[in-house]
Amino acid sequence: MKLNTSIRKRFRVSNKVKRVAASDRFRLSISRSAKNISAQIIDDIKKITLLSASSVEKDLKSGEKVNKTELSKLVAKKLAKKAQEKNITKIYFDRGSYKYHGWVKAFAETLR
Repeated sequence: MKLNTSIRKRFRVSNKVKRVAASDRFRLSISRSAKNISAQIIDDIKKITLLSASSVEKDLKSGEKVNKTELSKLVAKKLAKKAQEKNITKIYFDRGSYKYHGWVKAFAETLR
């Protein structure tokens, strides 16, 4: 089966990150669409999702308009708060097929 370029790129980045990451860390995977961004903290050993946050959730959807970078910062703050409650401090960032630029960069910088 022939895979298109975006799928190959996502697999290449994810596999490289998994290879160099320690087993005591969890993976932070992000996905974005034209309007929304979501993130998950995943335990690759048990193959389960521990936490997730998204811009589609009701408490982040307010009446006021915010730009996409600010929206990604809000999602990052919410995910960081959830991770602190569960005592998750070590993660590695899996950007998937997205460039480290714009929303993705704002998300990562805020999460740190």
